[in-house]
Amino acid sequence: MTEDDDLDEALKDAAEAGREVTPDHAARFYDRVRTRMNDYLDATGGMVGKTAEFLLLVPDMFILLWRLANDARVSGKNKVLLGSGLAYFIFPFDFLPEAFLGPLGYLDDLVFAVYVLNKMLTDTDAEILREHWSGKEDVLEAVRRVLGMADQLVGSKVVARIKKMVK
Repeated sequence: MTEDDDLDEALKDAAEAGREVTPDHAARFYDRVRTRMNDYLDATGGMVGKTAEFLLLVPDMFILLWRLANDARVSGKNKVLLGSGLAYFIFPFDFLPEAFLGPLGYLDDLVFAVYVLNKMLTDTDAEILREHWSGKEDVLEAVRRVLGMADQLVGSKVVARIKKMVK
C-alpha cells in the first residue's frame, strides 16, 4: 500500500466515522492533488487547453472548503454544507470518478465545491472566503468562472444533479 493509499484510507475512515480531518491530512491531500494536477498537465503538454486552468483550481477549492469548515465564524448550517463538499472530494463515488478519468475526474468535485461556496455566500461574508483562499485570482472571480463554465466542464446533466444535491 502506498502513502497515497494510506492517506485516502485515513481520510475516508475519518469521514465515515464523523471524525475531524486533521490539518495534516488536509494539507497532504492538497499537496497530493496539486502534484497530480501539475504532473498531468506536464504529461499532456498543454493538450487539455482551457481545462488546465480549471484543474489548477481543484486543490485550492479543496483546502478552502476545509479551512472554512474549521472557521468559528462560519455557521453550523454552512459547516454541514462544507462537509458535504469535502466528502465529495474524498469519497470515490461521484459523477466523474478519478479512478477512471484521472485528474479530469476532479472537475465535478470542483463544480460541486463552487456550488457549495456560492450557496454559502448568501449568508457568509465574502471576506472570510478571501482570507482562507490560496489561489492566485480573487476567490469570487474563480467561483463565477467555474459556475459560468460548469456545463462545458462536466455536462448539463451532471450540473443539474449537483444543483439538486446542494439545494
